[in-house]
Amino acid sequence: MVLKIHALTAVQAFARADLRLRCSGQRPHRASHWLRRVGLVCALSTGLGWTAAHADNADDSVRLAAAQPADPADSRYVLGLSLRSSPEYQGADRNSLKLKPLWAYQYGRFRISTSAAGSVMGFASDPVGSGVSAELLSRDRWKLGTALRFDSGRQIHDSTRLNGLPDIQRTLRGRIYLSYSLSDEWTALASVSQDLLGRQGGAELGLNLGYRHWLTAQTSVSAGAGVALGDQRYMQTYFGISDAGALASGLPRFAPSAGLKGAGFGLGIMTALTPSWVAFANLGSTALLGNAANSPLTLKPMSTTATIGLAYRCCR
Repeated sequence: MVLKIHALTAVQAFARADLRLRCSGQRPHRASHWLRRVGLVCALSTGLGWTAAHADNADDSVRLAAAQPADPADSRYVLGLSLRSSPEYQGADRNSLKLKPLWAYQYGRFRISTSAAGSVMGFASDPVGSGVSAELLSRDRWKLGTALRFDSGRQIHDSTRLNGLPDIQRTLRGRIYLSYSLSDEWTALASVSQDLLGRQGGAELGLNLGYRHWLTAQTSVSAGAGVALGDQRYMQTYFGISDAGALASGLPRFAPSAGLKGAGFGLGIMTALTPSWVAFANLGSTALLGNAANSPLTLKPMSTTATIGLAYRCCR
């Protein structure tokens, strides 16, 4: 509105100046004609341009932030809660239900967030994940970034099946990801994560394909599929049983090699209830494969994860 007032004021000023010049009997200089025309065009285009931009953005005010070009100095945050049903551990035959806080803060290329918060912020096919992250390169359709996150490991009290086995220590994992936008709706992603503290966490490779489609200006649906591979240390830690572990737990010794861990598929829906409040739901299924499926710890190779949540987001 301010820009429209300024534009109108500028037009009136040019008109008054022209009238005074003509009433005084002076003949306008050719340069004055040119300057007045340029000024009038600039003033009109400023007002019209603001009006057009305002009209174009009126229906998009609740679209997710990823639909707009990233501002290097842009900051935004999300606060919310999610209710999640997921396996007690990888390969468990029972799910646990947990209510968890969901939050994230992003400033330009840097972000700190909990799991799933990136997608709630509005980043379609979010490649970053949880933890502290930085986007190192964004060129054309390519994005390259790195992240750090705490891995909670696995504790014996997570399931009675783990009795007698040592806990998997919490550790810090480093991650490098590379994503490519195949189109406005499809994104391919590759990532590698590594235990940085040497706590037997090993390395994991992920290959994923993500899809997001807008049903309305407020609601989007998403889908994703991917595979995960682990090195020998990762597979031994999460699916193997050492001689000592076999003796203490009564389970047979198992020494898996590096290779394919599993494949998964997921669906999601997100809707903006207001420009600030967002509701979302996700449903996913994962199948353990190869040595992971053959492990004595794996009671159910197929697992299902479901999440619903509500979050408040703000962009400044």
